Amino acid sequence: MSGGPRPEERTPQLGMEGWGASRRCTVQEQRARWERKRACTARELLETERRYQEQLGLVATYFVGILKAKGTLRPAERQALFGPWELIYGASQELLPYLEGGHWGEGLENFCPHLELYTEFAANAERSRTTLQEQLKKNKHFRRFVRLQEGRPEFGSLHLQDLLPLPLQRLQQYENLVVALAENTGPNSPDQQQLTRAARLISETAQRVYSIGQKQKNDQHLRRVQALLSGRQAKGLTSGRWFLRQGWLLVVPPHGEPRPRMFFLFSDVLLMAKPRPPLHLLQSGTFACRALYPMAQCQLHRVFGHSGGPCGGLLSLSFPHEKLLLMCTDQEELLHWHHSLTLAISSQKN
Repeated sequence: MSGGPRPEERTPQLGMEGWGASRRCTVQEQRARWERKRACTARELLETERRYQEQLGLVATYFVGILKAKGTLRPAERQALFGPWELIYGASQELLPYLEGGHWGEGLENFCPHLELYTEFAANAERSRTTLQEQLKKNKHFRRFVRLQEGRPEFGSLHLQDLLPLPLQRLQQYENLVVALAENTGPNSPDQQQLTRAARLISETAQRVYSIGQKQKNDQHLRRVQALLSGRQAKGLTSGRWFLRQGWLLVVPPHGEPRPRMFFLFSDVLLMAKPRPPLHLLQSGTFACRALYPMAQCQLHRVFGHSGGPCGGLLSLSFPHEKLLLMCTDQEELLHWHHSLTLAISSQKN
């Protein structure tokens, strides 16, 4: 007698109808997950837009509008401080009714032409911060006005300087939420194409704004470094460069004791500087440029410091006419320098 399973013990087999029902169930479950995520994202977009518009309105009403009426700031100063704030507020006022009505695709598609305002706002961000600092310092009427408005109950504990970056923070939220909304909208949905287009345009704008912010930060670093350098050789040294890193390293000579030097690393050059004497009448606290090394001609090797111990190590930098041996006594700092130097060298070879 065969040792195979009895008929009642055989593993049940799914027929074509069973497989079809199973696949339909899987598709339905996936659609249900999309719908839940879409509903959750849409709700978050709506609720955060209401709060965003409320905060935009506070600044537009209690700062921009009243300053315009009182004349506490000249028009050019007011424009430098707030940029296209009122237009951004107006764009949010147009968008919100669409979101409240559930017309996500149409609302965001109509909102996208206003994205250029966010690029303009980002380009003005550094000027806005500088203007606020200057006016608070030198304009006592403006200083008193800001204190008075920030004390209103509508502002809670918020200050004007906390609210000014709001549009740039909101743009990042737009990108996260609208991309998620588009990704969780089924291909047969009537607003799927509108949402996909809006997500792409918002992401492109966010990338442009990020690039503007990076350039502004770099410009701040360059101004700071340029102020630290003195002497005729230092003039224009930082112009047009990308700052990467600065810090003290020990230069190890072929003979004698290591000498501490300040190094400034840019995307294309490594600048070695020596501190001015503390008693120097005019240039105390600054650095004199001693050498400028082109990173395109640099070969980098880590001599010691591979083991990951706490004692730091040595970096060897070879150039066509000179070789530098740099010591760092901190392992983590050594790794940061090695990474930054590698980055600078590779950027010059691409």
